[in-house]
Amino acid sequence: MLVFSQKSKLTTYLTFQTSEHMTIGFVPTMGALHSGHMSLIKNALKNNTITVVSIFVNPTQFNNSDDLKKYPRTLEKDIEKIKKISDKVIVFAPSVEDIYDKSVKSVSFDFDGIENQMEGKHRPGHFDGVGTIVKKLFEIVKPNNAYFGEKDFQQLQIINKMVAKENLKVNIIGCKILRESNGLAMSSRNERLSKETREKAAMI
Repeated sequence: MLVFSQKSKLTTYLTFQTSEHMTIGFVPTMGALHSGHMSLIKNALKNNTITVVSIFVNPTQFNNSDDLKKYPRTLEKDIEKIKKISDKVIVFAPSVEDIYDKSVKSVSFDFDGIENQMEGKHRPGHFDGVGTIVKKLFEIVKPNNAYFGEKDFQQLQIINKMVAKENLKVNIIGCKILRESNGLAMSSRNERLSKETREKAAMI
């Protein structure tokens, strides 16, 4: 398994490995991988020549610094989980400095107002951060197909809108929700729940 921490080395590698008849499948994640992520990776492996998985906790989509600080980071475990599926997956785990250079800030996007609804209503600037990092990652990886879970419904609509407005040449593929045995949608943030709150969350 290849693990890259620098975008320049990843792009150089992919440039020499791909041809016009090959496709790159891309699964962007923030790590703390679970079975939902694994299903995205399996879809990418099944339908593409090369599969790239990014693991990067993006600071610009957090409007709460404490939330960013507490977000689970389990890179070594994540790599081991991916390796059990396939050692042919390419992992991209960059630093904040490598991704953002000297300017760690979001680009402002026009999402036609959908960024101000639902979750976005309570997290100002969140979807600008999402759009910023996804666009940066697309420019680095240059995927043909990118895979996202339908659990993050609003995020999926935001990404589709950005791809259309920015005229990006990538197919966005939404994949079905995977749930825990109690019905709770699988999420990296579930790791921060106690046993009691995990059961209560299943009622939602």
